[in-house]
Formats: sequence, C-alpha cells, structure tokens
Amino acid sequence: MRPKIDDTWFGSITIGGERYEHDVIIRLSGKVRKRNKNLSKAVYGTSHTLSLAEINDLYRDKAERLIIGTGQEDQLRLSKEAAEYLEKHNCKVDLWPTAKAIKKWNEAEGKTLGLFHVTC
Repeated sequence: MRPKIDDTWFGSITIGGERYEHDVIIRLSGKVRKRNKNLSKAVYGTSHTLSLAEINDLYRDKAERLIIGTGQEDQLRLSKEAAEYLEKHNCKVDLWPTAKAIKKWNEAEGKTLGLFHVTC
C-alpha cells in the first residue's frame, strides 16, 4: 500500500506521520528506506545525478512509474544511462521539484516507485 506523503521542508520529508531527515525511496510495497546516494557518488562524484547503479537498486519488475522529487531547488537529474534503462523497462519517469512531486505521488495510481531528494 502506497503511503501518503504529508509534507516536505528543506532537509526533511514526512511520510505517514514519520519524519525523515534524509533522501528516501519508496518501494512498490510502500516500504520507505534511505536512498543509497553512494551508488551515484561513486560514478559522478555527486549525488545530484542518478546513476544506472542507483536506478538498478531502486527499480523493481512490474513498476509502471517512477516519481522523482528533484529537491527543494530542483537540482537532481537522471543520467542518460538510467533514463534509457527505465525506458527499456517501460517505466514512465516524472521529475518534479520535491514539493510538487509529493502532490503527484499522493495522486498517483498503479505500480509506482518514488525517490525524493530533500535538500537542494
């Protein structure tokens, strides 16, 4: 079951009443866990570009959509390789600044994954 995202502020996101002070991913099961930024940092030297390795860690078979919150200042981007991987798996990707992404998440239907960057 997909959890409702309550709100976000710079440096935090509240999901189902629980506050997280780090980037998060939300699985198809609804489980929330900390984003593994090191998978992208190892490739790009920054966590502001999502690497293929990080998308491989996040993606699950049968996912129809991935909603990405790109940060309070819209800084996060998807690498070309990661975008191609998701396209190959017929997974639609929506990138929005995090405040708008949580609205899209709460309205979403179907098998949706989420990744939310909570700072810049």
